[in-house]
Amino acid sequence: MKLNIAVLPGDGIGPEIMDQALKTVKAVCEKYNHELVYETALAGACAIDATGNPYPDETHALCMDSDAVLFGAIGSPRYDHDPAAAVRPEQGLLAMRKKLGLYANIRPITTFRSLAHKSPLRAGLLEGVDLLCIRELTGGLYFGRPQGRSEDGNTAYDTCIYSRGEIDRIVRLAYGYAMKRRKKLTVVDKANILATSRLWREVAQKTAMEFPEVETEYMFVDNAAMRLVQWPGSFDVMVTENMFGDILTDEASVITGSLGLLPSASVGLHTSVFEPIHGSYPQAAGRNIANPLATVLSAALMFEYAFDLQEEGRAIREAVAASMEAGITTEDISLNEKPHSTSEVGNWIADRIHSS
Repeated sequence: MKLNIAVLPGDGIGPEIMDQALKTVKAVCEKYNHELVYETALAGACAIDATGNPYPDETHALCMDSDAVLFGAIGSPRYDHDPAAAVRPEQGLLAMRKKLGLYANIRPITTFRSLAHKSPLRAGLLEGVDLLCIRELTGGLYFGRPQGRSEDGNTAYDTCIYSRGEIDRIVRLAYGYAMKRRKKLTVVDKANILATSRLWREVAQKTAMEFPEVETEYMFVDNAAMRLVQWPGSFDVMVTENMFGDILTDEASVITGSLGLLPSASVGLHTSVFEPIHGSYPQAAGRNIANPLATVLSAALMFEYAFDLQEEGRAIREAVAASMEAGITTEDISLNEKPHSTSEVGNWIADRIHSS
């Protein structure tokens, strides 16, 4: 198979961790006889420096012409200290989501035995945790209008808006994933208080009738937040609106013991984007110490979700698990006196894929 990929390293540690992901992708393509074609483009602060635009037209054209986008991280402290900046790196990520029609963010939450000591939950609660969080990306409070403040500055307001069509498409997507997994879907809302949540529940209940094989449960967001730390293994697929999803996926990410291990996929109308959930970590940029595993695991998602190459994705995840069992880890999760560098971890995983 020919794999045509757009590579957007981004800012901070983005280029370093992307290099390791590409080593992994190349190793998989060589092992399974796939043809890899990729081109690199700018996004974020580096794109502002070069073009004045955090998501240049040339980058968007490349993404549209590709089968998948492998993305690093966006963000720079130069802009963090200038809140009045007219153009900011993060605007590039929002523009990419909008122009590519990315309406769903998918985060798998799984645990690794070798990292159980890093989780805030006791080991017994971590066994069998395999959760897929699906967050709606284009609606809700983050995009609702009107939004603003009163003339005297003492009152602020945001508007939460969802349409039936927006809810229907992501609920159907969630059912599709549930059908491929353990056939259980949790719909998270606040239907006892919010009108938008009542619409969410109404749409979900109607759609559920088309998927009788799937066990569907409806849960208020506060209850879901508690259940995530009390019994995370009870979830299979979870779907929810934008703000609830933002909060719950970050809560769920802590279960694994490290943000440096979590990949994500954003899917929608055009090309899908695969990226780690962590930021650009500018303090570590250029030091060869950043954890590349979330980006490597994002490449695994890319093989599985963009190209339906399940064995290839599984080979990456098995190599990542083996690297942690062998203690080939960066300083953030290492138990060794001398942790390994970013590039050493990437080299070990690529070699493992070649030799397995």
